[in-house]
Amino acid sequence: MAELKIQPLGNRILVIPRAEEETLAGGLVVPPSASDDKRPAVGEVLKLGIGKDENGKDFVFQVKPKDTIYFKKYSPEEVEIDGEQYLILDASDILAVIK
Repeated sequence: MAELKIQPLGNRILVIPRAEEETLAGGLVVPPSASDDKRPAVGEVLKLGIGKDENGKDFVFQVKPKDTIYFKKYSPEEVEIDGEQYLILDASDILAVIK
């Protein structure tokens, strides 16, 4: 992946979404595009914001680039850069780091 020319601000994080597949009881795998109500809630952290909150105080991130995270489904902003879909979300919208 080429260097992205975008920098999240404040306590925001740039994430590349990972599609979640659903496997039915019979072993049939349903891709995420087959259902409109399934938005990705898992992704990989690409870049962290500048580490300052709205008041200019330092903000400490609990994640780092390359972490796989689980976040609130409807909170991120979707952006398209060079034909690729990315998400920008607040650090407070991250629910867990997947190990």
